Amino acid sequence: MISEDILAKEFIRVVNHYYPKVGKLLDGCFVKVITCYWGRPPKRLQYIGIYCSDEVMCDVQAQKDVLREVADNMGLVQVVFVNATRLLRDPMSKLKQAEPRLWLDLHWIAT
Repeated sequence: MISEDILAKEFIRVVNHYYPKVGKLLDGCFVKVITCYWGRPPKRLQYIGIYCSDEVMCDVQAQKDVLREVADNMGLVQVVFVNATRLLRDPMSKLKQAEPRLWLDLHWIAT
């Protein structure tokens, strides 16, 4: 089984190779493969989470068809866009305690 980090790097590499303009947009984003289990019996599903700042979000979402096509060809279920700025400003978020490294990466992207 391929690790999530390697799969995310491969996703970025494929996007940069086949769609260089979209790859430039992903340079300002944090890309992560998220694994979840759903159904009975539990089935493992993997999807791409793209964390973007407010400024880049509209441009990245405009390319969602391209990103979803690449994810589908890699065997991933979906592409999800997350506003990193809003996530960091959420007072109820437990992200800092749960995943401090992701929290720091999102601060780097949002500023």
